[in-house]
Amino acid sequence: MSSDSIDIINAFALLTNFVILPALSYGSQLALGALAVTLVYSVLRFSNFAQGDSMAFGTMIVILLTGFMINQGWTISGIPTALLVIPVAIIGTAIYLLSMDRLVYKFYRRVKAKSITIVMASIGVMFVTGGLVRFILGPRPQIFADGERFIFSVREFKAFTGLEQGIALKTSQFLTVTIAILLVAFVFYFLQKTKTGKAMRAYSDNKELALLSGIDPDKVVTVTWLLVASLTTIAGALYGLDKGFTPQQYHLLLLPIFASVIVGGIGSPLGAIAGAFLIAFSEVLLTYAYKKFLIYLLPLSMHPTSLVQLIGTEYKYAISFMILVIVLLIRPTGIFKGKVLVDE
Repeated sequence: MSSDSIDIINAFALLTNFVILPALSYGSQLALGALAVTLVYSVLRFSNFAQGDSMAFGTMIVILLTGFMINQGWTISGIPTALLVIPVAIIGTAIYLLSMDRLVYKFYRRVKAKSITIVMASIGVMFVTGGLVRFILGPRPQIFADGERFIFSVREFKAFTGLEQGIALKTSQFLTVTIAILLVAFVFYFLQKTKTGKAMRAYSDNKELALLSGIDPDKVVTVTWLLVASLTTIAGALYGLDKGFTPQQYHLLLLPIFASVIVGGIGSPLGAIAGAFLIAFSEVLLTYAYKKFLIYLLPLSMHPTSLVQLIGTEYKYAISFMILVIVLLIRPTGIFKGKVLVDE
């Protein structure tokens, strides 16, 4: 194999390790959060600004339970303990979200308040939830990943391939993408094939007609929050396993999550997923330093001396905002034109 071909392979390996795999993982995490926002918007008719802090709340329960399990020695070798406690954390998050619904949102539904009023209420819930998380865990970063860190490391990849550049596949990245695929498939199956899912879609399409058809609105609301609690807790836990936990970081996730929803098309689950990966790849691609990548591809005389970074990492969330503004100007309905829930 020629040296040029090897350089191209090394460049691709470099890009895979620092761009493609992180973007796939990050996009999967955003997709789950965006899907939760879409369900609330489609069924309950308001934009849930408490989504980011709700993810922090679910992750907080995972962290507390993980610490307890590790202290008791209740672990399984090679498997992150966080995965074992996620089902219990989902129950805790569901209880909290249903409590917030009964204490806050149900009143506004009963008086038929405007959507903007409920959105403002969700902002209040956002601050309460974020404050509760900071009160219990504190503001400091926390690492709760245990078990195997890598499925294969850079060193192992280099030894196997003989390349100069290696690829590392983190356990958290593999789990994130795999679990996200399975969970999204379950949600789509549930909405399309089950009686309760069809009732949710009917309630979303036409609330009055659904009520005349005998659909129980309380059951629809409860099931919606249960699905949202599952998506929220799993998304938050996977994000924390991949990047560590800081309450403020989860609060900031609200922007890329909402950007994903709006870019994909408000109310469209497929759009939320597509928008999430668009946002994730845009953030990673635009903030990556391409110096070493270009050194592999360009002749010596053209090697860059700067980092060749289009945008600094400190402006990462500004990318989400820029994409959001551009889409609203060019295609306000989003990629999927704002479909409601899942089409037949």
